[in-house]
Amino acid sequence: MENTNAPSEARFSVDGKSYRYVDLPALFGEKLRELPVVLRLLLENVIRNSEGAERDRGIAGILEWTARATSVEEVAFQPNRVLMHDTTSTPALVDIAGMRDALAEAGADPSALNPVLPVDSSVDHSLAVEYFARPDAAPENLALELRRNAERYRFLRWASQALTGVRIHPPGTGIMHTINLEQLATVVTAVERNGETWAVPDTLIGTDSHTPMINGIGVLGWGVGGLEAQTVMFGMPVMQRIPDVIGVRLTGALRAGVLATDLALTVTQRLRAIGVSGEFVEFFGPGVSTLTAGDRAVVANMAPEYGASTGFFAVDGHTLDYLRATNRPEQSIRLVEAFTRAAGLWFDPDSAPRYTRSIDIDLSGIGMHIAGPRRPQDLLDYSQTRDALATIGFEPAAKHASMPKHPVAIAAITSCTNTSDPALLIAAGLLARKARALGLTVPPWIKTSLGPGSPAAAAYLERANLIGDLSAVGFDIVGYGCTTCIGNSGPLTAPIREAMAAKSVYPVAMLSGNRNFPGRIHPDLDLGFIMSPPLVIAFALAGDAQADLSRDAIQHTQDGKPIYLRDLWPTREEVTALVAAAADPCDYPRAFAIASQNPAWHDLDAPHSARFPWNPQSTALRRPPFASASEGSQLGRYSAYPLLVLGDDVTTDHISPASAIPKDSYVADFLVERGDDRNDLNVFASRRGNWEVMVRAAFYNRTLVNRLTPGMPVAHTLHVPSGDVLPIFEAAQRYRDAGDAVVLVAGERYGTGSSRDWAAKGQRLLGIRAVLAMSFERIHRSNLIGMGILPLRFAAGTGPDTLDLQPGDKLEVDAPADALSPRCKVPVRIVRANGSVEPVDATAAVETQLECRLLRSGGVIPLILRQHLTTQEA
Repeated sequence: MENTNAPSEARFSVDGKSYRYVDLPALFGEKLRELPVVLRLLLENVIRNSEGAERDRGIAGILEWTARATSVEEVAFQPNRVLMHDTTSTPALVDIAGMRDALAEAGADPSALNPVLPVDSSVDHSLAVEYFARPDAAPENLALELRRNAERYRFLRWASQALTGVRIHPPGTGIMHTINLEQLATVVTAVERNGETWAVPDTLIGTDSHTPMINGIGVLGWGVGGLEAQTVMFGMPVMQRIPDVIGVRLTGALRAGVLATDLALTVTQRLRAIGVSGEFVEFFGPGVSTLTAGDRAVVANMAPEYGASTGFFAVDGHTLDYLRATNRPEQSIRLVEAFTRAAGLWFDPDSAPRYTRSIDIDLSGIGMHIAGPRRPQDLLDYSQTRDALATIGFEPAAKHASMPKHPVAIAAITSCTNTSDPALLIAAGLLARKARALGLTVPPWIKTSLGPGSPAAAAYLERANLIGDLSAVGFDIVGYGCTTCIGNSGPLTAPIREAMAAKSVYPVAMLSGNRNFPGRIHPDLDLGFIMSPPLVIAFALAGDAQADLSRDAIQHTQDGKPIYLRDLWPTREEVTALVAAAADPCDYPRAFAIASQNPAWHDLDAPHSARFPWNPQSTALRRPPFASASEGSQLGRYSAYPLLVLGDDVTTDHISPASAIPKDSYVADFLVERGDDRNDLNVFASRRGNWEVMVRAAFYNRTLVNRLTPGMPVAHTLHVPSGDVLPIFEAAQRYRDAGDAVVLVAGERYGTGSSRDWAAKGQRLLGIRAVLAMSFERIHRSNLIGMGILPLRFAAGTGPDTLDLQPGDKLEVDAPADALSPRCKVPVRIVRANGSVEPVDATAAVETQLECRLLRSGGVIPLILRQHLTTQEA
């Protein structure tokens, strides 16, 4: 490799080809070693993509960060690409279709509105587990998915044809994050600029909170809301306050029997315990070198669960090994190594950069873990489910004849988190093989499923001769998508439903997913434990969520011999040997190519016009009312009723559910009135292209408690002026018709969970002008701003409990547009029903000047439309 030291002319060559690059070591010398690698990547991005005073400010801000390991300065981050999935891309593309209509109605050219960055969207969030424990489950579920979602999929086909740069990956190609790992990520990309070839880091943003999975192979990317992604799609950078960076120093090595899942759950608990909320996280230290790229991807994937924007591992030899294992070209792999070494981005196990805060984790001290039963950060030893469930205090109305009081209802090997690493699926298959050999079977009341993130998984499991073993214990492949992890678990088995109706059981889900919030996995289940894939099978065989697998027999053989977990658990050597024997790098492009040719997808009849032809009778797709340049700012001075008063840990699943639409719900009644079959309503996520459905679905979660008035039905609130308890949508309409403003009040971590833009869109359509909370999850906060809703953070010690809001109390908010600035104080007063007035300290949860501009514009969509109208008029 040849290199020149002049930073503006820095070059290196690989295989005889010369590349320009930003030579960070030559520019900054020893100062560079003080910076975490994630900030080095931001620094490279600023140098390459900005000019003049903006670039100088960005460079100075990042270098000065090392003085205090924190900053309030902003930098403009320009990713190379955008990654989406079908239930976030559908509303985003519906918005674009609506914006094209608005442009045409204003006399502008609608076809001129196109993303300026490449957009990849995978169709992975709509696959439901209807068929299971049968060899044909995957094709049957895929056929049902295509039938249920044909109208929406035709719209996605239209978008891929009408919009330049939009690529849709069909159903069956896998989960977006696994596709990103196996197919899309380059780690280092060659781009042409001004007639020269540059080597640049592969960077992205994704409209899913688990986008940081790609951090496991050294690609900087994080999750944003769909609304923030739209600003990037149309040429605006991500305005990023230079982040605090939490360092996690890893030492030692994982013990035999301990898996990547156990490490990920440990990291989640440790970082949540120190209050991580939106910071970047970077892993460093000698222990990193003991982890494979697959291990790292599992840990990086859980970044939103531990509260971080990233979970970053720098590039090293394990990264190159992964690229080879997934059939990347050797020339590309040599480019990755040459560039990251030259640019000061290669991992050094002895390096100790400056971090805002840091923690130490000894890998050798980690045991086999689970998390639950309601939050992913609630870490337990795998033997402690009995103790955790005892705190629920459930006593059956009558003892069931065959089920324990906490039966396993769902046992799902699911999610990109724990199915993208072949070692985890091979381990599960080996456990199944040993159980099969002993004649063990899963109790008939359990719904079992295996939903890998990639169709390549079927190839290596088949080559390892594990497909039959998994099938023998009920874990047939049900398809390649998110399935149970995002609530598409399908109906529970009849025995479980009957036992629940008799109140004789309180069932539990066991899954290898990433979240176990109440109602997320299934609307009728509010208890769930997260664990590794082989542990999922072990608990399925036991059938009892209270089983202590460290001591209790899982089952007995036909001759009465007790079988314990230790009899089934595969050794590290067994797993490693079989992973190597089953591996074929050609599986990845071959399986992806075959799945991409899905004939049922390509046979869908999609429109070919510049504008999408809306069907006014559709219950899946409707032109959104907020796709208008006339939508105005909601800032100002006003007095508002609280529409809802909520507590802590209100998730986006509470605000905008994705699970099956209950047939007895307010939303179901609305759909049935318009001709839909009450017994085949699909999932909430399938309706994200129809604003009329989604606004009625807002806050539909039976575990959500509205403190405004106790004991209200699901998704109801009090309309204070009349005293009527109404569905939230109807109460909001009454307030709007009377000209009354409304706000929402909540506790800690408001909006945690998935990056659902409808969690903000629904609130805007309900008329909510501001959300006042003790703290916000990062992505939801940005989505609120993207819809023109002002997030306000209470001062420490203030929240729903201390405010004690009562029916008739109103909140006066003083937030004029011209006074708004990042993190400014916003005067708020409570005007009690008795006339007394109490001031409340609140701060705008607004981080950048761009966010202020969005709020003044009324949100992302009005801003984009006005910019395009101005450009076309010029």
